[in-house]
Amino acid sequence: MKAGTPISVIMTKHVITLKLTDDLETAELKFKKNKIRHIPVVSGNQIKGMLSYTDLLRISFADAVDEHEEYVDAVVYNMFTIEQVMTKNVVSIPATTTIKEAAEILAHKEFHALPVIEGDKLIGIVTTTDLIRYLINQC
Repeated sequence: MKAGTPISVIMTKHVITLKLTDDLETAELKFKKNKIRHIPVVSGNQIKGMLSYTDLLRISFADAVDEHEEYVDAVVYNMFTIEQVMTKNVVSIPATTTIKEAAEILAHKEFHALPVIEGDKLIGIVTTTDLIRYLINQC
C-alpha cells in the first residue's frame, strides 16, 4: 500500500442517497436494487445521517416472516421515519484522508462505511468492501 494515498482514489463517487422525506420502503428498494448496505441520508448535498440495511432488519420481521412478508414490512416501515431509524451523529472524512487513516477509523469505531465530504458537501462514500478490494489489488 502506498503511504499517503488519499481515500478519493478508492471511494465510490456515484453515491446512492436518501432524503429525510423518503420512506423506509424506498430505502429497502434502493438497498436491494443497488446491492449496497449503507446509504447516506441528505438534505440537498449535506449529510444528515446514515442508514444501513442492518438498521432496517432491526425494525422489520424480514428474517422471521415468510408468508405475507411484504405486507408485514410495509406495516412496520410505516411506523417509522428514516430520521428515526438512521444513525444521526455520522463520522465523515475529507477526500484528502489517507486510505490508512480511513481504515483506522473503520477499525476503531467499528463502522462499515464513511461518507466523504468536501466542506459540507457529500462527494463520496468508502466502505470496508472498498478497502478490501484495494488491498486485494495491492497483492
